[in-house]
Parts: sequence; structure tokens; C-alpha cells
Amino acid sequence: MNTDRKQRIRKNLINYTIFLLIMGLTFYTVLRGQDWNQIWEALKGLSLPCLLLILAAALFFVCAEGSMIWYLLRMISPDSSGLGKCISYSFIGFFYSGITPSSTGGQPVQLYYMKKDGNALSDSSVVLMTVALLYKFVLVIIGCAMLVFWYDPLRSYLRKYFGLYILGLVLHVVLVAVLLAVMLAPEAMKRLIFQIEHFLTRIRILKPSAGRAEKIRQFIGGYQDAVYFLAKQKYRMLLVLGITFLQRCSLFFLTGLVYLGFSQQGTSLLTVMLLQASVSVAVDMLPLPGAQGITELMYCRVFSHVFSQACLMPSLYVARGSSFYFVLVVSLLVVLLNEAVRRRGETVKDRQCLRAAGRRYTL
Repeated sequence: MNTDRKQRIRKNLINYTIFLLIMGLTFYTVLRGQDWNQIWEALKGLSLPCLLLILAAALFFVCAEGSMIWYLLRMISPDSSGLGKCISYSFIGFFYSGITPSSTGGQPVQLYYMKKDGNALSDSSVVLMTVALLYKFVLVIIGCAMLVFWYDPLRSYLRKYFGLYILGLVLHVVLVAVLLAVMLAPEAMKRLIFQIEHFLTRIRILKPSAGRAEKIRQFIGGYQDAVYFLAKQKYRMLLVLGITFLQRCSLFFLTGLVYLGFSQQGTSLLTVMLLQASVSVAVDMLPLPGAQGITELMYCRVFSHVFSQACLMPSLYVARGSSFYFVLVVSLLVVLLNEAVRRRGETVKDRQCLRAAGRRYTL
């Protein structure tokens, strides 16, 4: 087993361990001291049509991102991966984002699979960065709008978590600014990449390579071309922005469906969606795998006056279970299926090469 593979396995084991520890602590915190008979009775009262719509909304969230990746890739390169492959990239990204702090593991793995499938690394990088930028930009717009037009109710519902909301919003604004700077200042990006490459070579993490500099220049050149091309597609980018808005709202609507499914009354559907949006703004940028722990705690605090006491914890299990854990399991299955198909393809290719070599030897 080579060194790179050992390091990758070790890193994955660390990520899985941290994820499982945080998940275990989260489950212990939210399940401790609960009346399971009462919770089960509440769960039995959940409307089946609403439950199916909840699961559909959770899957739509990931599939919508895949459709945007496909649409943007096809805009740049008509010969890029199909819609099914791009949706699989989205599920793969969700899984690795969910098990790594601050969702840092998703995009590198997505890039790996996209490159393996023949997509240009520069095109894939621009597409994923554009999707991430629009994703965060929409959340910034929603967060700022709530702060301006819904300040008093927001502060009343969030209480001690209002500071966390402000922190989350500031972090999102900073990230959007950084992503814009990277996309709109490719020369600065080129200098940064060369400085990183030089530093890694000096400390002997990378070996000196005359061809690496040329590959970096080709990557930056392709990256610039892709950015300039997308910048000219104003109406198409507005369409992608609209899809991103619907994608974000699907998770907020999911909590609204949970509210309706438990036949709750007294709070408007819009208010429930806005409260779920406030939770997303607050926790999305926190350095925890899947924002576990803090999401559940904040949900219980924010929705304590929205759901009845008997339905608060069951609503958390359904909302969080469907939007994160259910999609995480589906994403894991997609990762495993993708790997199985890829390995089978490599095995078939190796057999064909051996047969071809055998025929040449016989001749």
C-alpha cells in the first residue's frame, strides 16, 4: 500500500471517528430523559403524505445542486458529464461535507470524481466554486433581509442565540467576499498557487517538477476562460441563482411540512420557514461535522414556542433526521455504488488489456 493511500485512509478514519463521536454526543444529549411513549405517540400522528413530501424535499435539496452542476458544466463544455453523474457528484459532496468540519471535505472529493470522469479540472473548479458562491450568497441575502425587515420577531425567537446568528451571517459575508475575490482576481490566485507550490517544494512535501509549473499555468488559463464565459451568461446565471434560492427554501419548507404534518397551529408557515432559515444562517459555517449538536440545541430553543411540548422533540427527530441523517445515508449508498461501478469498470478494462496482450503474444 503506497504512502498516499495510507495517509488518505488515516485521514478518513480520523474524520469518521470525529463524526461518530459528535453524533453520539448529540444523540445522547437530545435523547436523554425523554418520554419515549409520548414521542412514539406523537410520531404515529405524523401525516404519511407529509412524511413523503418531507423526504422528497430533502432529496430535492441535493438533486437541485446536481442539476446546477450539470447545467453549468454543459454551458462551459457540451461534452461534460450527464445529469445522472452530476447528481451523484452532489450526493458524494454531501456525504464528505457532512463528515468533515465546516464541510471542507466535499468539494475536493467532488473534483476528484469529476476529473476521473473526464471533466477538465479548471471547468469543474469554476463550476463548484460558482455553486458554492451562489449557495452562500442566497443565504446572505435571506439573512440580511430578516435582519432588516424581521428584526424584532427574530430577536424575540432567537434570544441568546441571536449573537450566534450575527456571527454566522458575518462569516457567510466574509466567505462570499473571498470566493468573489478568487473568481474575479485570477492573477492573484495564480501568484498564490505558485507561492504555495514553492513552499511545499521547499519543505519537501512536493518533489521539484519542471512540468508542474506548466500544468498550473494551463489550469489557471482554463479557469480564467471558464470564469469569463460564465460572467457573460447573465440570464443563465440568474436562472441558476433562482434554482439556488428554491434549493435553499426547500429545507426551510421541509420544517414547515413537519409543522403541518404534526397538525400544529398558532404559527404561520412563513414564520416557521424563516425560523429554520435563521438556524441555517447561524450554524452553517461552524467548524463541526454537519453542524451536529449546535443545530439540535438551537432548534429546540427556537421552536420551543412554535411546537407543542409533546411534538417539539419528535419534530426535531423528523426534521433533522430527514434533512441530514437520511440524506447522509442515501449519499453513503451513492458513494459505495459509485465506487463499485468504477472498480468493476477498471476490472473489465484490465481484462481487456490482458486479452489484447495475450493475442499479441500468440501472434
